[in-house]
Amino acid sequence: MIVVGNKSYEVLKDHRNGWNPEAFRERYSEVLDRYDYIVGDWGYNQLRLKGFYRDNHPKAAKDSTFSSMSDYINEYCNFGCAHFVLQKTKEHKDVKERESKDSSEGKEMAKESEVETEPKANKDNGSDKPHKESREHRSQREHRDGKESRREQREGKTHKSTH
Repeated sequence: MIVVGNKSYEVLKDHRNGWNPEAFRERYSEVLDRYDYIVGDWGYNQLRLKGFYRDNHPKAAKDSTFSSMSDYINEYCNFGCAHFVLQKTKEHKDVKERESKDSSEGKEMAKESEVETEPKANKDNGSDKPHKESREHRSQREHRDGKESRREQREGKTHKSTH
C-alpha cells in the first residue's frame, strides 16, 4: 500500500516489475485524486500515469472505466511494457480502521480485480488470449475498416471532381 496526499492505493497488478513507488510519487498529480484506479506504464524510461473510474461511476465515460483498462493497455502502451495497476482504497485517515476491520476482505477484492485484469486462456483454440480479446480486435478492425472506407470515399470524390 502507498499513501500519497490523503489517498491510499493498493497495487492490484505489477507486470514486469513496473511498480516503482519513488517514481510514482514523483509523477503523481492531484488530478489523479478523482480516479478509483491508476495505471502506470513505462515507455522510453518515463512513467506515464492514467486514471480510471469504477465501472458504475455516474460521471465516467466508457473509455475511462475499469473495464476499458485492458483496452488502454493494449492500444496505448508499448507492447509488453512494464506497467502496474493501483486501486484507491480510502482516504488516509480511514486506512487504519479499514486495515483492522477489512484486511481479509480487501485482499479478496484485490485478488478478484487482479483476476479480471489478467488474460485467461482460451481452451477452444489453445491461445493464451481471452475470448473477449477477439471481440476487441474485431471492433478495432471494424473501426479501421470504417476509416479506410471513408478515406476511399473522400479520395473517390476528389478524383471525380478533378476530372
